[in-house]
Amino acid sequence: MYKGLSVVLGFSLLLAACGSGSVQKDDSLAGKKARLDSLKAQQEKLGKQITDLQDQIAKLDTSAASKEKTKLVALTALEPTSFTHYIDLQGNVDAINYSNIAPQGNGGVVRQIFIKQGDHVSKGQLLIKLDDAVQRQQLANAQTQLAYAKDLYQRRKNLWDEKIGTEVDLINAKNQVDQADIQVKIYQEQLDWTNVYSDIPGTVNALNIRDGEFFSPAVQAQAGANNPAQIQVINTDNLKVVIQVPDVYQERIKIGTPVKISLPGLNNKEISGVVHTVSPVINQNNRAFSVEVYINDKSIRANQVAIVKLQDYTAGNVLTIPINTLQTDEKGKYVMVAVKDKDNLVAHKKSITIGQTYSDKVQVLSGLDTGDQLISDGYQGLYEGQLLTIQ
Repeated sequence: MYKGLSVVLGFSLLLAACGSGSVQKDDSLAGKKARLDSLKAQQEKLGKQITDLQDQIAKLDTSAASKEKTKLVALTALEPTSFTHYIDLQGNVDAINYSNIAPQGNGGVVRQIFIKQGDHVSKGQLLIKLDDAVQRQQLANAQTQLAYAKDLYQRRKNLWDEKIGTEVDLINAKNQVDQADIQVKIYQEQLDWTNVYSDIPGTVNALNIRDGEFFSPAVQAQAGANNPAQIQVINTDNLKVVIQVPDVYQERIKIGTPVKISLPGLNNKEISGVVHTVSPVINQNNRAFSVEVYINDKSIRANQVAIVKLQDYTAGNVLTIPINTLQTDEKGKYVMVAVKDKDNLVAHKKSITIGQTYSDKVQVLSGLDTGDQLISDGYQGLYEGQLLTIQ
């Protein structure tokens, strides 16, 4: 069987050697590349000739085939199953509700801090007391003016009741009372602004201010990654996973897309959810759009890293194969299957068309049928018609 192969191979190599000797050797880079391409072409041609001769000999020389050593393989019977494809990305757990607490008005110097980082606070709880000396003095002066205006008005009214004085004097006195009352309310409100309250229930996540420092609403308004908030309260009752999705997937991800989320910090705990929001804007810096998935789990902390699987394709009742069994030749994709040939089990090459690939599975669109015996182990180096032995 192999004698004919040796003759063909030797003759072909002789022709290649003779051909190369008749042409002046070119040691330039281009020349070396040309010779390499020529040798690759010869190798491919020889390989095809060997395969063809093996097939011809196997068909004609039945005695040789019977003596041929069989190949030990493992088989897997193909059955319809479901196939799901995911987009694997990394996300970050954020709080849906958080507040960078800011003072009302222009702020002021901190005189008392009633909390520490990590404390749980309720909505409306007093967090910080600012210096209020100026506001108290202003309020006291306004209250004095109000008392004087009320006394003056009462005197004018008593005279008017006795038909003494003019109505204009009474009206002016009443206006002075109203103006003084407005001033009292303004200064009372400014005094109230020196008390800083939490506007949401939650946990004090950041506390970057001390007694004697100036607490400013302008600083809080600029809080971000490079400018930490002076006070931040986070409500961890409701969290979300934020994922930056590359724009190439924008047609695949929509509101309602199923999601699987695993958290490495919690022994790879996995939870399921759906996409709740999809940003309509693509970030110019990273060419990605933001996707949010809401979660509700008391064991999860804000700012945790999340491994996210966005389901962008699923199909039921389809055939799949292990990706390692897929092979490629000049005609395309193929796999090796086991078929009956009289009393023997032999290898048979089947060209296939594949669909989506995920993890270690490939969806087969055509070329295989239910019940086909896929050679799942020992498929390497098999040729058409080779005798098989099952593990």
